[in-house]
Amino acid sequence: MGRTRVGRVEVISGPMFAGKTEELLRRVRRAQVGGREVEVLSHVLDTRRGTGTVSTHSGLSIPSRTVADAEEIERVVAARPTLDLLAVDEGHFYGPDLLGTVMRVADRGLLVVVAGLDVTFDARPFEPMASIAALADSADRLTAVCSQCGADAPFHERLSRPAADPRVTTGEHVGGAEAYRAVCRDHLTAPWWRATGAAA
Repeated sequence: MGRTRVGRVEVISGPMFAGKTEELLRRVRRAQVGGREVEVLSHVLDTRRGTGTVSTHSGLSIPSRTVADAEEIERVVAARPTLDLLAVDEGHFYGPDLLGTVMRVADRGLLVVVAGLDVTFDARPFEPMASIAALADSADRLTAVCSQCGADAPFHERLSRPAADPRVTTGEHVGGAEAYRAVCRDHLTAPWWRATGAAA
């Protein structure tokens, strides 16, 4: 009798420009070298570098399947019974349903690696990534480099508002260095907690 596969959830999170997708691709390539069957998913909203590919700010890329929601992710997995690793980029775009999807897929014995923003442009926890990280088997939170001083940057903030996309309901709009910058705590201009006056 064969041993039942044990699934696992790994999260790669952080602000924009932290190298999350680069780390996701590194893990995917290691799995491919090891002969594992891999599926890479990108969200239909992320068209910054074309469709059908997951790519990084530095130019690394890998072919991907474009999906629209968490329900479609489960259909993709069901159609591939020999799949070993599911890699989901830009997890923050999928909304709260992604949490249950990721856990169910892992329960089927797959390694699920999810990369995405866990903080919004106004320094609030970004769901569903924050919740997925809390329930993951491992969670790596990466930092960027502060655009103002070069320190570790756990935040990003909006420079200009990108064109509105009616499909985006998360509060974060698709954009890059033209619309956002990475910042450290000292250079974060308007975090929500300073506006509340809760701290002396």
